[in-house]
Amino acid sequence: MKSGQNRKDIHPGLKVEIVLKKDQKTGLTTPGIVKDILTNSPNHPHGIKVRLQDGQVGRVKNIID
Repeated sequence: MKSGQNRKDIHPGLKVEIVLKKDQKTGLTTPGIVKDILTNSPNHPHGIKVRLQDGQVGRVKNIID
């Protein structure tokens, strides 16, 4: 599995695991499919912020192949 720190690795339709803001302390991940990429920089140490198709927003922890 790739980490979600590089924007070039992430695109709409990709299956990922994100950490929601409310789950940052526990590190609990939520699976979903990317709808929008919200981070503009090419990389981010905590993961690229995305919006899933169901509307949830969080930072990508893992990219599921």
